[in-house]
Amino acid sequence: MAALNANGTLSCPQPMKATSNGVFQGDSPLDFALPLAILQICLVVLLTRILAFLIRPLRQPRVIAEIVGGILLGPSALGRNKHYLNKVFPAKSLTVLDTLANLGLLFFLFLIGLELDLKSLRRTGKKALSIAAAGITLPFLLGIGTSFVLHGTINKGVDKAPFLVFMGVALSITAFPVLARILAELKLLTTDVGRMAMSAAAVNDVAAWILLALAIALSGTGHSAFVSLWVFLSGSGFVLCCIFIIPPIFKWMANRCPEGEPVDEIYVCATLTAVLAAGFVTDSIGIHALFGAFVVGVLIPKEGAFAGALVEKVEDIVSGLFLPLYFVSSGLKTNIATIQGLQSWGLLVLVITTACFGKIVGTIGVSILCRMPFQEAVAMGFLMNTKGLVELIVLNIGKDRKVLNDETFSIMVLMAIFTTFITTPLVVAVYKPAKRSRRDDYKNRKIERNDTNTQLRILTCFHSARNIPTMINLIEASRGTGKKDGLCVYAMHLMELTERSSAILMVHKMRKNGLPFWNKFQQSGNNQVVVAFEAFRKLSRVSIRPTTAISPMHGMHEDICESAEQKRAAAIILPFHKHQRLDGTFETTRTEFHSVNMRVLENAQCSVGILVDRGFGGGTHVPASNVSYSVTVSILRGLR
Repeated sequence: MAALNANGTLSCPQPMKATSNGVFQGDSPLDFALPLAILQICLVVLLTRILAFLIRPLRQPRVIAEIVGGILLGPSALGRNKHYLNKVFPAKSLTVLDTLANLGLLFFLFLIGLELDLKSLRRTGKKALSIAAAGITLPFLLGIGTSFVLHGTINKGVDKAPFLVFMGVALSITAFPVLARILAELKLLTTDVGRMAMSAAAVNDVAAWILLALAIALSGTGHSAFVSLWVFLSGSGFVLCCIFIIPPIFKWMANRCPEGEPVDEIYVCATLTAVLAAGFVTDSIGIHALFGAFVVGVLIPKEGAFAGALVEKVEDIVSGLFLPLYFVSSGLKTNIATIQGLQSWGLLVLVITTACFGKIVGTIGVSILCRMPFQEAVAMGFLMNTKGLVELIVLNIGKDRKVLNDETFSIMVLMAIFTTFITTPLVVAVYKPAKRSRRDDYKNRKIERNDTNTQLRILTCFHSARNIPTMINLIEASRGTGKKDGLCVYAMHLMELTERSSAILMVHKMRKNGLPFWNKFQQSGNNQVVVAFEAFRKLSRVSIRPTTAISPMHGMHEDICESAEQKRAAAIILPFHKHQRLDGTFETTRTEFHSVNMRVLENAQCSVGILVDRGFGGGTHVPASNVSYSVTVSILRGLR
């Protein structure tokens, strides 16, 4: 960044060296690129995690904390102290900061692409397509109308065409990953509203990227309209080439990576290199490097273990370290102080009202025309109004390309925060899915049978493959040697819904979760857990149905208790929150598991057992006919 000297000449700051010689030799770490970047990363990660913890009781997605954290570190809050701003985020460090932020964002958009399954989009029904179309069209048109007002007041001096398109895209976006987390948090993924919202948001996400590519093409600095045309045609040609080239190559890689085996490093390296190369090509075309990474992610086949292995290799370092830099990079461009005067605040209200009206009213109108109940249609409208990281990407690209000035950029960022923040409370207020009335005959279910010919149903839960041998041996010891199918076991795999991208990929693949998704064996594929229980079912006389429950830890007990009631289970078996080490002592697996067990004990309407494994989960399978045992029952929390 150039500075004006006293003699009136421009001078550029000296480039920063990578590493210092240390404080003992008189060097300040803040004057060197690497230690300063480390400090910036640590600062933004610490602040965003603290904010995420504080807003967790409000059931807000973490992206709210990340956007607000970036704003607090910028000129809107802490950046008002010029000494802090010049020391921690000096102008000469912004190139390195933006480079690292965009590199992290490049791979994060690759992960976002992995979340979208084109095959599921092809199966999207007409109702979801209609809702998605209305949720894009009306906000886009209203965004164009609002842009005329902004262009004539606070955003003068920019090309009108790209500004119109950027505003239309910014108001028409629905954040697919954020929406999935909100639906999972509210346990709406199994409802008609949840399934419809996920399908419509996936279509909206793809359409938003197409519109963004158009907006970027129009925002080029070339004086000829043919330049924008060539950019758009070249981008379209790039996508067509990728469609014919990428799927066969990566399908070949996926076939060479069997389930349960580690993915060869050369395939992971080749994939990441392809992501970078695609980013280089699209940046050379003029439609931003992020677009190429997203296209590669979308086109990679989702079947098999290869896609999941890619996510595991990339997501933690990208989401945990590099992506937060993008939020602070955006926060440094956001200055709330530029919104001054009655006119500016009035324009902020106008933008928020237009954004909410377009999304909510457009979605509600088409949903009612599709014969959805009014309450569900209103909930759909609020859910489709969710913004997130993609919104921030659009705004930052517009800011970098001089389409949005500081004041307009700040107004749009505040709009994105507000519309996302109100989604959860509004949906909770207007939509309460009908719950089944609790069955009086199920209350206080117990294992004791009045009629020995009736089937005994047990819900066994496990957190990982470590618990499976113990569960199988317990089932084998419990089934007896009598009639076939006298024991029915529902094996529930408890999986935590986190903020990681793999969690959303998991939700996308098992979209029928919320109340858990009950697998059918013919549809189980090569899931190792399902294969283990299927093999045991064929060898024993026990009817086993595996299931997966995906929810946050604080709500996992609800899935367990609801499933036990739904399946009329006589008992719930939970794994102990500690596991036995080789020396015989017990080590805590996760303290959250103890909290889950306690909540199940408090809320379950049937018998609950905590299974403490003291070597019962060995690798040797013992038939029930060869098992001799005695049972001691201790009643600790009252008779259930």
